[in-house]
Amino acid sequence: MKTVIHVNQHIIKSNAKKGENKPTLTVKTYKSNTYAHEVEIKGPSKVVYSPDKPLSCGAKVWIETQATVTPKTYN
Repeated sequence: MKTVIHVNQHIIKSNAKKGENKPTLTVKTYKSNTYAHEVEIKGPSKVVYSPDKPLSCGAKVWIETQATVTPKTYN
């Protein structure tokens, strides 16, 4: 299953403004979106920069992998 991981800049800005620590990484599959502070990719992956064709969320840089991905969050 293809997994796409990107950094959500809106959450980074919100965290800075509000003094929060919400997870800024979004791990997307066709089934779900998971938010994390850290992501472990257990196999091959590639980093994509596509300014002319961003993801639907607006991300222009992301990581793609078919490998198992383990998202982690901190409280």
